[in-house]
Amino acid sequence: MSPKNRIQMNEQRIIRAVVPETAAGLRLDKVLATLFQPYSRSQLQIWLRNGLLMMEGSIPSQRQIVQGGEHLTLMVPAPKDNTWMPQCIELKIVHEDNDIVVIDKPAGLVVHPGAGNPDSTLANAILHRYPETSMLPRAGIIHRLDKETTGLLVIARNEGTRQRLIADLENRSIKREYLALVYGRVVAGGTIDKPIGRHRKDRLRMAVSDKGKAAITHFRVERRYKYHTLLRVILETGRTHQIRVHLADSGLPVIGDPLYGGRLRIPPGADSKIIATLRAFKRQALHATTLAITNPASGETLQWTSELPEDFIMLIEAVKQTD
Repeated sequence: MSPKNRIQMNEQRIIRAVVPETAAGLRLDKVLATLFQPYSRSQLQIWLRNGLLMMEGSIPSQRQIVQGGEHLTLMVPAPKDNTWMPQCIELKIVHEDNDIVVIDKPAGLVVHPGAGNPDSTLANAILHRYPETSMLPRAGIIHRLDKETTGLLVIARNEGTRQRLIADLENRSIKREYLALVYGRVVAGGTIDKPIGRHRKDRLRMAVSDKGKAAITHFRVERRYKYHTLLRVILETGRTHQIRVHLADSGLPVIGDPLYGGRLRIPPGADSKIIATLRAFKRQALHATTLAITNPASGETLQWTSELPEDFIMLIEAVKQTD
């Protein structure tokens, strides 16, 4: 079936469709995703439960069996109003086309407004450069990086792309690799499979918890030093602070991490210059170095790589000298 032939949309965000005869005998909630693209099945089920879908003028049950030929009307809620304002903030654009934008985020840039950061965020910059993202939740930002984490992230420029990228993220088909400089000499790579949830006492922190959500982190040794290790980390899931929490819980805290890194560790025999470099690094040594996605428009695989920022390179040079 071709959604283009069956869907009409007006300015009030009312979408109409007709159930095809070929869908006869299927449950309504299973048919909706093919009729109302690009919205996901889960989103459509929520709207159905909330009474935003009408079938022949009445609110149907999501388990209702369709016969084919039924007329459906979907009332798509307008994006929630927010106070995020466009701001002219310089961005490093790695890639842009009609559907996506890939940004190389610097340290110190918050991804979107929140408590303590009402503006001057990546989202404000995106809204200024790409005004169409004002119609999208979170200005089209698909995944987050912590304020002091550097590197690559992707933004959608339209709702269809946003839905497909979110689905790819949930299906774990978006590839995200990080470089992390950690305390400790790691012998070999491995996988950390431990659920993560909010810390019981400190609400600003996350922690490994049996009551948390599933979280899986893979890592391998990129470069081994005498007292430190540069790890390549691959995310299978994307929980808040996942890499930092998992590595710290494994006794390999990320250097400079203010929440999970603990006190500064000075290597034996370090000279004053090395000590000064270590003390001056005030953020977690974590960089999103590789991002690979499937282009929602063409279906081809796209991949980008970001070089380490200068302060991270200087940190590595300092720990090299302790070998």
